[in-house]
Amino acid sequence: MTFFVGLTRDLLTPGGEPSFGTSPLALLSQPGLDLKWEFIPESVTEITPELMARYDGLYVNTPRVTAASVSGPHLRTKIVARHGVGYDSVDVQALADQGIITTNTPVAIQRPVAVAALTFILALAGRLVIKDQLTRENRWNERTNHMGLGLTTRTLGVVGIGGIGRELLTLARPFGWRMLAADPFVDPALIRERGAEPVVLEDLMRQSDFVVTTVLLNKKTRHLINAERLALMKNTAYLVNMARGPIVDEVALIDALRRGIIAGAGLDVFEQEPIAPDNPLLTMDNVLLTPHSLCWTDECFDHMAREGLGCIVDFAQGKRPQSVVSPSPD
Repeated sequence: MTFFVGLTRDLLTPGGEPSFGTSPLALLSQPGLDLKWEFIPESVTEITPELMARYDGLYVNTPRVTAASVSGPHLRTKIVARHGVGYDSVDVQALADQGIITTNTPVAIQRPVAVAALTFILALAGRLVIKDQLTRENRWNERTNHMGLGLTTRTLGVVGIGGIGRELLTLARPFGWRMLAADPFVDPALIRERGAEPVVLEDLMRQSDFVVTTVLLNKKTRHLINAERLALMKNTAYLVNMARGPIVDEVALIDALRRGIIAGAGLDVFEQEPIAPDNPLLTMDNVLLTPHSLCWTDECFDHMAREGLGCIVDFAQGKRPQSVVSPSPD
């Protein structure tokens, strides 16, 4: 029986082209592969039982996959592949209870997100935005008022040493700064191999000039960066969130930014996405904001699609995909 795959429409550009390019789609048309595919005709924010009854496999970007998604009587889907590393939008346990596996793309995303984190750090350290404004507004002589920060005398703290965190330490090491890492689930020896010192989170918050979050969102990490931990930071330090919005208590962060508890932030993710038009972060000049896409490049999306669609192809051929997400009570 032909294996039928549906790709969510949010993976298309406004012009109707695949955002990851056309090359990865060749994986779905390999000789001898009994598979057909289409972009799902409907635009949805949550996968419905009707879609689960229509396709053998689903490739999803932003639509949520919940317990309600698998509540229908005629489930056909056997694999849900996420275009990305985060899977907080997928109820992995509910799918597993129905015999459906979940996959993600942990390998493809590592370097792009690490590079994006460094982009924020370099922009904040170099006072990039204000210096752009000075040039455009003919305020050249004010440039000595906005001296940047050299990195060799600073400390980088990375919260979460999974694939992205390890890649960030690798890319950041040549800058010559001190590096700290907090992750109770990672062997301290692995952290030291990357040139960083393993520390507890509270010590990292106290000592770092740049704190970068790269942890998965779950019950334990929701609001991991809260008011108490923000208060531990230097008033000259910056927070960069490359994980998920709810990792940081946004109300507490806004208060910390307003009161000068920390110097600023670089945020690619928010507790509410898209960010609300009245969110105070939008009016703050000590914050850099991007729409959950700073890591998006042609290379990034190509690699993500190849990894994610490759998982579906492996499954259709009776193989176990390489990036299966295990259910967790957390």
